[in-house]
Amino acid sequence: MSSETSSATITPQILLRAYSIGMFPMAEGADDPTLFWVDPELRGIFPLDRMIVPRKLARTIRSDKFEVRIDEDFDAVIDGCAAQAADRPNTWINKRIRSLYRDLFDFGFVHTVETFDDKGERVGGLYGVKIGAAFFGESMFHRATDASKVALMHLAGRLRAGGFELLDTQFVTPHLASLGAIEVPRDAYHVMLDDAIGRTADFYTWPKGLRVSGAKVLEVLGVDRPDQAQP
Repeated sequence: MSSETSSATITPQILLRAYSIGMFPMAEGADDPTLFWVDPELRGIFPLDRMIVPRKLARTIRSDKFEVRIDEDFDAVIDGCAAQAADRPNTWINKRIRSLYRDLFDFGFVHTVETFDDKGERVGGLYGVKIGAAFFGESMFHRATDASKVALMHLAGRLRAGGFELLDTQFVTPHLASLGAIEVPRDAYHVMLDDAIGRTADFYTWPKGLRVSGAKVLEVLGVDRPDQAQP
């Protein structure tokens, strides 16, 4: 279900209200000035107690090959998410999307998880919206193998440690399903959403400047031994 609206009428406050009732905005393309609201019949979520961590990815996470930072540079992350890639020739992130989520980042409602290689180059990341004990993942990108997957698992570990109850991924792709994403009907999602946004959770349960080890993330996700990872 979707409806089109003038992007000029959407404020950060309206955007937060939309998330709280199960809707999120999208654009047809980067050059399209209008936005439309989406409330899918089937909603993608990650059950935080059932993340799938393949063994190879678990080894990468445990090795701390990538340094993971929180809320380092929102603009760089959304630039990465909006950039064309082989598996993403077009983007829905237009100027109004950038402006709205930048405002929410400044207000403390949007967070980033960013991955860096051993040369200090940003090679992956994601951003999303936090309301209560719900986190709404918006987009992610990678420039190195597994860089966005590591960011996602660090996010999931942080959310679980901080008492979050809902990690929304909007839609389920085969890639996300391989990491544990599932679809739930709209009505069931709205019940989960109402419960989650009415609770409190701490995104900074691990302080912003703390370097959290991959071993700690895997422990929180219930994958603290190599044999517990998925094949």
